[in-house]
Amino acid sequence: MISTFTAFIDANVFYGARLRSLLIYVAGTKLFRARWSQRVHDEWTAAVLRDHPDVGRATLTHWCNLMNDSVDDCLVEGFEPLIPCVTLPDPNDRHVLAAAIMTRANVIVTFNQKDFPSNQVEKFRIHTKHPDDFLIDAFGINPSQFIQAVRLDFNHYNRPPLEYGRYLDSLQKAGVPKLAAQLEPFEILMADE
Repeated sequence: MISTFTAFIDANVFYGARLRSLLIYVAGTKLFRARWSQRVHDEWTAAVLRDHPDVGRATLTHWCNLMNDSVDDCLVEGFEPLIPCVTLPDPNDRHVLAAAIMTRANVIVTFNQKDFPSNQVEKFRIHTKHPDDFLIDAFGINPSQFIQAVRLDFNHYNRPPLEYGRYLDSLQKAGVPKLAAQLEPFEILMADE
């Protein structure tokens, strides 16, 4: 069954490769409807280019295309007229709320919840959630589907193979320590078939 619960993903969640990868695999389970915009892509790729210029624009474009191809109907368009109609402490974040409104999102998944005050987002029946809490909630909906997504994500790191402990450490460093702890007992299920 495909969920109708819609999550709009902020650019800061996509910045780190490990969390971005896991989120895309989990979105593929259809436990929630994942949405983002081209402006979100522009924002996270600009930050990666700024901090890691060796990655290159062509590689980032390829990653964005893979993300878009991996998650059905993920790109939100046509939200630009709403941008001037929303108020946030940082005007540069208004495009996120406008796109979330346009796609009728239930939640904005972001590391910067303070940038989306509840008095500004809840009037649109939207709330914010830290990625760690959001992924823990998704795990709780269907643990077996979630673990299968983790397994697919973990096993795609095969050149060179990644140790599960290092995988969990990298998730912790990516800002989702509660999820990393929750996934620790599942190492035995991670072997590639």
